[in-house]
Amino acid sequence: MRPVRPTEVHKTDRLAELVCSNSFRGDKLDNAVGLLKEEMRRLDSLVMHAAEIARVPAGAALAVDRDLFARSVTQAVHEHPLITLSREEMTSIPAATLESPVIIATGPLTSPALSAAIVSLVGSEHLYFYDAISPIVLAETIDMKKVFRASRWNRSSIVNRPSSTVEGGKTCGIDDGAGDYLNCPMTADEYRAFYAALTTAESATVHDFDKEKFFEGCLPIEVMAHRGEDTLRFGPMKPVGLTDPRTGRQPYAAVQLRQDNLAGDHYSLVGFQTQLKWGEQARVLHMIPGLEHAEFVRFGMVHRNTYINGPTVLHETWQTRKNPFLFFAGQISGVEGYVESAASGLLAGSNAAALTRGENLRVPPRTTAIGALAFYVSHANPHDYQPTNITFGIMEPPAAHIRDKQKRKLAISERALQDLEEFRRRGAETPGLVSEGGSR
Repeated sequence: MRPVRPTEVHKTDRLAELVCSNSFRGDKLDNAVGLLKEEMRRLDSLVMHAAEIARVPAGAALAVDRDLFARSVTQAVHEHPLITLSREEMTSIPAATLESPVIIATGPLTSPALSAAIVSLVGSEHLYFYDAISPIVLAETIDMKKVFRASRWNRSSIVNRPSSTVEGGKTCGIDDGAGDYLNCPMTADEYRAFYAALTTAESATVHDFDKEKFFEGCLPIEVMAHRGEDTLRFGPMKPVGLTDPRTGRQPYAAVQLRQDNLAGDHYSLVGFQTQLKWGEQARVLHMIPGLEHAEFVRFGMVHRNTYINGPTVLHETWQTRKNPFLFFAGQISGVEGYVESAASGLLAGSNAAALTRGENLRVPPRTTAIGALAFYVSHANPHDYQPTNITFGIMEPPAAHIRDKQKRKLAISERALQDLEEFRRRGAETPGLVSEGGSR
């Protein structure tokens, strides 16, 4: 609907504009979301194509230049001969039929009118939670004499692109081997002073604050701080795996800054999503060593995410139980995270297309990350349902017990990719093959 009708947090009219973070999280096969990304690459995901084009250094994670990523997705959609992009607000759910299936993928900020139509469809109030956004600072205003460049455990990203340049020929986004993050080290005294300021700072008013629910994987920094003085030191400010080259020691605490665009002139504070008032943010965040005089390109903020109770509404094909020609996808379907949202859309889109071709619908097996996510959303306990990121915990364990945690994760990933290839091969040989739980 943008730019005809804006939202409170989006800034452009581009598709796939990233609001909360520029990170797609881990990109190694010892991480469940890294496995999910690799599966999506093998399923020819547009989102993964765009992410590789816009990739910036982020250690063992995949992070992107927000602007370039959104431009890449928008361009691909605009130039596709079979896609018509309509810029208008949908205030009701269109009729979904075999000839014209419908996918509702309205993101976390569904407009009030369409939200009301969805409530009417699913028969109950939406679940929801509040999501917070991290601040971004201007790189040239960071005091480089006080910070050091390093990736945790020296795990640096590998940028698999032929060029690390942007328009105009400016070289950027290159991993120089020293590490992909800027680290602001804190002594014990500096940390305690920061903690005291953070826990006494004034938060912005949130609508329905008395009903406020934050997703555990994206808690505001001040909410975490109120859980105990050392909570941050075991969370976003953990110093483990970092060595300050000037002291040769691990700092007491550390704030990490991640490159936010290819030009390298913007850095986001990792894990520092916040709902503090902007003036309070400036006061508290300027206490971080190296950021005393930092200029904030964007302060953190809070917005409401809307999602349905997936297990009561959806099949694992992402079809609704009430109407097999109507699908949900994205964060509103009951998943959490950019990658998980895109993965749901990948399956919903392919299954909607299969309907129009008269084929049976297919879902990869639960031994794959994308199949396990689909099964969770449609089969989890509906009574206390919360959106989930992909984790190895919702995937089937290996047949043989593997004590070593790292080897067990890699074994799960290896099996998943083998099973995905078999799933693809069988689909190519027998297009009508349907998975257990699939619905026509």
